[in-house]
Amino acid sequence: MTRFFTDTDRLEAFSDGVLAVIITIMVLELRPPQGTALHDLLPELPAIATYALSFVFIGIYWNNHHHMLRASRGIDGRAMWANLNLLFWLSLVPFATAWLGRNPQASGATAFYGFVLLMCAISYSILQGALLRVNGRDAPFAKAISVDVKGLASLALYVAAIAAAFFSTFVSDAIFIIVAVMWFVPDRRFEPLINRLHDNGNFDLS
Repeated sequence: MTRFFTDTDRLEAFSDGVLAVIITIMVLELRPPQGTALHDLLPELPAIATYALSFVFIGIYWNNHHHMLRASRGIDGRAMWANLNLLFWLSLVPFATAWLGRNPQASGATAFYGFVLLMCAISYSILQGALLRVNGRDAPFAKAISVDVKGLASLALYVAAIAAAFFSTFVSDAIFIIVAVMWFVPDRRFEPLINRLHDNGNFDLS
């Protein structure tokens, strides 16, 4: 059996911790209204909606990140740095969320939110490429990521949302929601590979 550099469990545990902190920071940015009536919540609805959208995006990354690491034979130093790069951009999501939540119709805040999401998507692709080098281009992992329609579509949609922000923030918001809905179903490409791993009890797959 081929020997690989590092097991993925520690990397996944570290990433899970960072994502949990990111969600915590986001919810702490929400401020309750001064009043006690239900209508006092109305001015806070944009912030709550932006938080909910960002929460979904973080959940999507957590879910797909878990599946991708479970499907990988291991990691190396390059993959670890690629993972840190992904976590860096994800850590900016609370800042972008707070800015957009306070300024829901501002083109700058909307464009920056889209930019952060775009960089998260690019960073995820970089991590995927780093794991491909670990597994090899003839490995089942390579076959699982050979078709990435949703990934490419997401990159194009984020670019469109950034451009649209300077003309209509409503269009940008709609694009963000479309991407979230598109990824709401977990990435199924890795599930057959993970199932084979559990059935065989090792990564000696062909």
